[in-house]
Amino acid sequence: MPKMKTKSSAKKRFKVTGSGKIKRKHAFKSHILTKKSKKRKLALTHSTLVHKTDERSVKEQLRLI
Repeated sequence: MPKMKTKSSAKKRFKVTGSGKIKRKHAFKSHILTKKSKKRKLALTHSTLVHKTDERSVKEQLRLI
């Protein structure tokens, strides 16, 4: 039986923490930055956790389930 492959896009976008939660980066930080405030851009810099309603979907893509 062949191994299950992870989704390449998910592999690049998400990291699993030591406690099993999934980290993600914020969107809207790549271009058209002149109209966004410094405070807003700084807030988008920090990583955050995937919401619990989306966690199952991401774990399936990473083949953790």
